[in-house]
Formats: sequence, structure tokens, C-alpha cells
Amino acid sequence: MSSTLFQWKKLEDFSAEVFTRAGVPRQHAETVAQSLLHADLRGIESHGLARMPIYVQRIERGLVEPKNEAAVVSRKEASTLLDGQNQLGAVVGKKALSLALEGARKNGTAVIGVRKSNHFGACSFYAEQAIEQGMILLVLSNAPQTMAPTGGIRPFFGSNPLAIGIPAGEEPPFLLDMATSVAARGKIALAAKKGESIPHGWALDAAGMPTTDADKALEGTILPIGGPKGYGIAMFIDILCGVLTGAGFGESVCSLYDNWEHSQNVGHVFLAIEINRFMPLDLFRQRMDTYIRQVKAVPKADGISEILIPGELELRTMKQRKLTGIPLAPPIVRELKEMGSAYGVDLAGARLE
Repeated sequence: MSSTLFQWKKLEDFSAEVFTRAGVPRQHAETVAQSLLHADLRGIESHGLARMPIYVQRIERGLVEPKNEAAVVSRKEASTLLDGQNQLGAVVGKKALSLALEGARKNGTAVIGVRKSNHFGACSFYAEQAIEQGMILLVLSNAPQTMAPTGGIRPFFGSNPLAIGIPAGEEPPFLLDMATSVAARGKIALAAKKGESIPHGWALDAAGMPTTDADKALEGTILPIGGPKGYGIAMFIDILCGVLTGAGFGESVCSLYDNWEHSQNVGHVFLAIEINRFMPLDLFRQRMDTYIRQVKAVPKADGISEILIPGELELRTMKQRKLTGIPLAPPIVRELKEMGSAYGVDLAGARLE
């Protein structure tokens, strides 16, 4: 399919305006729009504007409460429990990030547990902001059932992502953002929307057989990274984000796409570390640069021109797309046009000629 190029900032403005007209306070609408465009700019289309229609639909049906404000339930020293009050996930995530960075400045480290949240976009959205403030951040989230435990064929866990952001100096920062599944369910849903097949090894169908059919994969289960190792990490994340925080876990995290009766009750955990408590930030940046250069200097395999660190490719994609535009596939453009039209917001003005 031939994609259409759009100017990223105008897409962000379009998204924020639609959310505002759908009943989201302007400041929160801008946060969610920034989260979505962050993903599209970095080439993570599965967590970009492709998610916007389902966010809006859940707002329209009263399954998300965009006028609520996340509230601190308990706070003691370096530990805080935040209730998202069923607000949009990116808004809750931004609040949790703020508390994490504030707590780390005060105590050296801070752990924020979050309950009653919703899908909060790409984890890297928060890790990138922490990097900009010279902090190390670990972000975890559980998710609705898309992945079976090793040996099972019925989903129980979500793809349960994690991100780790670590600043550097002259070199690009370390920014790992990954699902604990071989591929995020959003990538499979996007492939299904585009009418594309998926690679072998991503998923099983409902009968437990390997499939490259995206629609059959959505009816079955996605597979964990590294087999039982990925399953174990996904379970660990579900325990921290769900069991520990009081959020949903396992079967009680409600689907973003298929459950039209209940809120999601997603759980997150944010762990921030202030580097200055260990050494001066400038010295740490220098040491990170040395470390990254050593990694990149490792002898390369045949046909490999460069060794990249986690997040580097996405950073390059972001810089390029800010200059040349964000490509959106026809099904995504069609959905955005229809949604914009319903709220009196024109998508055409964001298109690059």
C-alpha cells in the first residue's frame, strides 16, 4: 500500500483538537497527542495514531473518564501508589513520571506504582523525558491477555512491555523499549488492518498452530520472546504492575478493543534513579560515551556496516521524519479522516504536498 506523508506537528495538533472536542481537557489532549506522535516519529506505528480511533471510541462510550485526575493513594519516602482514576493512560503516565522524577531528586530513587490506568502508549515516551532530565528510568506495564504461558494456547498475559532510558553525552542515549512477546499485539493488529501477513514465529492460531495470518493470530496467542524466559519476565511484570499495585492482573486486565463494558484497570510501575547520587552527571555521561563507543567498536559480522545500540535506530527515524514527514498507510488515513470529520477537524491540512 502506498502511504501518505504528513507533517508531524500538524498531525499532533489534529490529534489534540479531536481529543479536545471529544471531551478531553486541552492540556490532557495535548499529552495524549504527544504520546501518539512520539511513537509514529520513532517508527513504532503500532503505538501511534493507529491507536487514536480506539481511544476516542472508549471515551465516547464512557469507558474512560478524561476529566478525572490521577490521585496519590499513599506516599512514604521513596514509594508512591497512584490511582489513575480511569483517566487516559498517557495522562496517568505523565503524572507517574513527574512523581518518579520528583521522588528521585529527593531520595535518590523513587518507585511509583499505578492502578486504574489505561493503555498508555509507548513506554519510551516516558523514558525519553527522563533522559532529557539526566535521570535513569525503568518503566513497566501490564496489558490485556494476548500471550499464553509457555505450553498453553489460551492468552493469559499481555505483551507486558518495559522500557529503560539511560542518558549519555555525545553518543545517543540507551533507550530500550520492548514487549515481552516476539512482537507487540499492536503490530499484528496493524498488519491485519493493512491486509498483510505476519512473520512465522510471531503467533499461534486458536488451535495452537503456528500462523502467518494476522487475523488468525489475533484469535489465538502471540508468543513470548525466548520461550519460557519471556514468559517469566511477562509474569514478573504482571505481578509488579498488577498484583502489587491493586490493578488488574492476568484475566482481569480488560481488553482495549474487545471489552465494551468495563474499564481496563491497567497497572504500571515507574522506577527513577538520580545519577548524581552515585557520581557527577557529567562524569557519568563521559563514562557512558566511552562504554557505547566500546560496544560499537566490537568486530562486525560479514555484511554488517554498523553496530547500533538500543533506541538509536528509532532516534534516527525520528530525526528523519521530523524533516521529511510521517508516512501513514491508507487504512489509518481513512480512519483519521472519518474521525476528524465527525468532530469537525480537517486532516487534509496536515498532509505534505
